[in-house]
Amino acid sequence: MDEQYIDALKALAEPHRLRLFWLLVHVDQRITVAEAMDVTGDSQYNASRNLKMLFKAGLLTQQRQGKWVYYTLAQQELPHWKALVDSVRSLPETGFKDVTERCKMRLAMRVDNECVVGANSEEWQGKL
Repeated sequence: MDEQYIDALKALAEPHRLRLFWLLVHVDQRITVAEAMDVTGDSQYNASRNLKMLFKAGLLTQQRQGKWVYYTLAQQELPHWKALVDSVRSLPETGFKDVTERCKMRLAMRVDNECVVGANSEEWQGKL
């Protein structure tokens, strides 16, 4: 039995992690903890913990770049893993509309596709 696949199912069973994963599937960009915090309204602890759990479950990859750790979708090769990602991709947008708009606004603050603004910054608060 594929234990990591079971861990992925468990990770996606939690609504906050499902929301983060859905965003990463649909926005198709890498995201930092600071950006995830601003988009979801979660604390640093919760945003970081949820992204790390998705990473440990094999759903995301992480890459350190300067002071930021970027999380992005892991490439899935096995059919059952692809089906899992596709099932999240096919969830209706209605439950995710608010966070999708917030995510687009937050990612638009990047410079050369790099996060340059920390969480809860004045720049972000001014956009809300």
